[in-house]
Amino acid sequence: MAARTEAEASLERRRSSILENINGATPLAEIIEQITEIVSCKLDGAPCCCQIADGARLGVCPPDGENLRIVQMNIRGRSGPLLGSFIAGLRPLSKPSVLETEALAVGAGLATLAIETRRLYSDLLRRSEFDLLTDIQNRFSFDKRLDAQIEETRLNAGVFGLIYVDLDEFKQVNDECGHQVGDLYLQAVATRMKHQVRSVDLLARLGGDEFAVLVPEVRKRADVEEIALRIERSFDEPVAVAEYVLHASASVGIAIYPEDSLTKDGLRTLPTARCIKQRTPRSRLRGCWPKPGSHSTLKSDA
Repeated sequence: MAARTEAEASLERRRSSILENINGATPLAEIIEQITEIVSCKLDGAPCCCQIADGARLGVCPPDGENLRIVQMNIRGRSGPLLGSFIAGLRPLSKPSVLETEALAVGAGLATLAIETRRLYSDLLRRSEFDLLTDIQNRFSFDKRLDAQIEETRLNAGVFGLIYVDLDEFKQVNDECGHQVGDLYLQAVATRMKHQVRSVDLLARLGGDEFAVLVPEVRKRADVEEIALRIERSFDEPVAVAEYVLHASASVGIAIYPEDSLTKDGLRTLPTARCIKQRTPRSRLRGCWPKPGSHSTLKSDA
């Protein structure tokens, strides 16, 4: 009796530890493995594993060829598709019991909590770091990465670049075509700029019509200028949005660390000033025209 009480107390301590880990930084795979161990203990050491839907199989899977009685319980989320399933291999002559159902239910419940909590955290983290409209990094994420890049580059005595992009006359798009078209336009130009940067670069929307690109792993100013030129040329082709064809451009400026500035504020201010200084009549919205065949009566004053 005492041994059973101690075993139950040990399982409860392990369960409490798992709950703490779910709310901590322990990897999800490690938590799921801990859950399978609890289920296995409740089933007198029977091999038990967890198959994550569209993911890994974790734990000790019942071996093939041993004629075990295989039991399974689905891991159900609060909504949506199944999250996975628990699988255990019991003695071949054993009969189904309430104990095995309870053990699998405990495992499935803990797994549901672990998987959904981590997915919620991942979703919240993404929402905090990504611009929901354009699906690129936001200002918060960009500032955090820029701080880290300055520190890393200072330690390594390296060089990195910053490209600042300001969409010209974006207010005119909203005023003449409507905010919905303006949002679609932002999505389209963000996609175009994505295709012009390297995989190591970080493209972010700072807000409104302002974008920036952090350009690490460069050796000289010309490397950054090449990417900036590609971004500028990506606006040469008209942007077809809803029933409109938008002929637009952007003002693009660059700054190089440490040549232009040693501070984040200096790196952020310098390319902005250069954009304004270098803006030319060519860098203006050239029209917000209906697509051929559309029924819009919108006219442009460009």
